[in-house]
Amino acid sequence: MHELSLCHAIAGVVTPRAAGRRVDVVRVRVGALRQVVPDSLSFCWTLVRDFAGLPGAQLELELIAAAVSCRSCGEEADIASRFSVACPGCGSGDVDVIRGEEFMVTSIEVSDSAAVDSSEGVASG
Repeated sequence: MHELSLCHAIAGVVTPRAAGRRVDVVRVRVGALRQVVPDSLSFCWTLVRDFAGLPGAQLELELIAAAVSCRSCGEEADIASRFSVACPGCGSGDVDVIRGEEFMVTSIEVSDSAAVDSSEGVASG
């Protein structure tokens, strides 16, 4: 399951940009050809975020359909299956992928309050 290492990478991008502020939401764009299982990525995020100093940060995924541009017929179209990257118009395999390989943090929402150190206990009074 490579989703766990992807979540560590996401945290590695987000943490320095948060600059000590609490992160509320992390938005990630994921292309259909990246072979990422969205539910697994979301689950792994819940495991990684607390240890990465991002407690409670929600992960929002923007799923991007795959599309190709055919060199044979010139058609640009979404493809239905990530297992067959061929032109839906003429069936040619001579295509360029124009969308669907994305994997990037697109934005984060932060609060003005400082991040909570998840390694410290909460004192009760």
